[in-house]
Amino acid sequence: MIRTEILSVGTELLMGQIANTDAQYISARLPETGAGVFFHTVVGDNPSRLRECLDIALGRSDVVITTGGLGPTQDDLTKQVIADHFGLKLIDDAGSRRRIEEFFKRRGQIPTDNNYRQSLIPEGARIIPNENGTAPGCMIFGTGAFSGKTVIMLPGPPKELKPMFDRYVMEYFAGRSGMALKSRFVRICGTGESAVETKLMALIDGQTNPTFATYAKDGLVTVRVTAGAKDEKEADELVESGVNQIINILGDDVYSVDNEEPEEALIRLLKANSLTVSAAESLTGGMISSKLTSVPGASSVFMGGVVSYTDAVKHGVLGVKQETLTKFTAVSSETCREMADGVKRLIGTDISIAVTGYAGPAVADEPVGLVFIGVAAGGLTYVKECHFSGSRDRIRTLTAVNAIDFTRRIVNELTAALGCGESEGDNA
Repeated sequence: MIRTEILSVGTELLMGQIANTDAQYISARLPETGAGVFFHTVVGDNPSRLRECLDIALGRSDVVITTGGLGPTQDDLTKQVIADHFGLKLIDDAGSRRRIEEFFKRRGQIPTDNNYRQSLIPEGARIIPNENGTAPGCMIFGTGAFSGKTVIMLPGPPKELKPMFDRYVMEYFAGRSGMALKSRFVRICGTGESAVETKLMALIDGQTNPTFATYAKDGLVTVRVTAGAKDEKEADELVESGVNQIINILGDDVYSVDNEEPEEALIRLLKANSLTVSAAESLTGGMISSKLTSVPGASSVFMGGVVSYTDAVKHGVLGVKQETLTKFTAVSSETCREMADGVKRLIGTDISIAVTGYAGPAVADEPVGLVFIGVAAGGLTYVKECHFSGSRDRIRTLTAVNAIDFTRRIVNELTAALGCGESEGDNA
């Protein structure tokens, strides 16, 4: 295994002004190539401390990936410090200078002198092109006392780092490991991380090739399935076998094997079956509609929504009966059912989603976390009672995620029962 260390440079990281998402992203991707991330180090914009951290990293790791400190300002010192450490001169790279000029020309601007600092590259380094910014990255391959050591320098902005890493750095590690590595990401909703791990325990405990790793966030669980083999065909077959084992165990809790968000899976399913959807939202305040419309091409299936935050709007716009609101309150299965039926009728869609509940903070004796999710489809209206915990934001997020997934399950059941179109099983 290639021992790898991520050395993140930036005082703003140490002060907590921004989160270190670069290191998180790199750590999540590198295992696919057979490389192991053994250390994370963060250092401020200070030359002596950066040299100290670099010296430690090179002493214990095969590859050091640095992020940040490649920009045009005086505190962008990563490249200079590392070049000095390796005894290399910085030389102006004509190709990098030309790309900087073209970058500013496209924007109708003229680069200042300090922008050209970014075209200075350690002598003999391999340049990593930056198609989304002005700071190229580079790789230094050590010789002499640094024989066998590699330093890879990447810019800090994630929109620049991620495409550079995916296209060039992953390729370097795959070539160095001498093996084909493939990964698939199985996405799960409706079962917590501990329950997923318990159900998959036999797979996880006996993992050799492929391997299984679980991650949880916002009511979703991701299982990364990674396999290594002598060629891509064999690696693909191993990964596919692992994915199918997970599906056989977890069933309909698996909503995607392509690392999709729930809204992406639902939009895809609706498109495949030529179905339209609308939403009536109380506690989520438009979050479900926002998630659905964040998917490119959603306009072909998502027709619109109503944020019915008050009883007056539930009654006056959606047609929820006043006696229902009086007898059962706004947070009830009865109100949720009428909200779903009302928005479906109002907008004229094949399917509708409705949510109502208590997100908090607690008022009087309101049971914070009590949520009702309704879906009207196929001439029937389904209502699900949920109990979520955590902060107000977490309850709202969990409601939106679970509402979208509940809709997917119902659409999946209906299309499978009718024997037409595409069901989730065709993709999972």
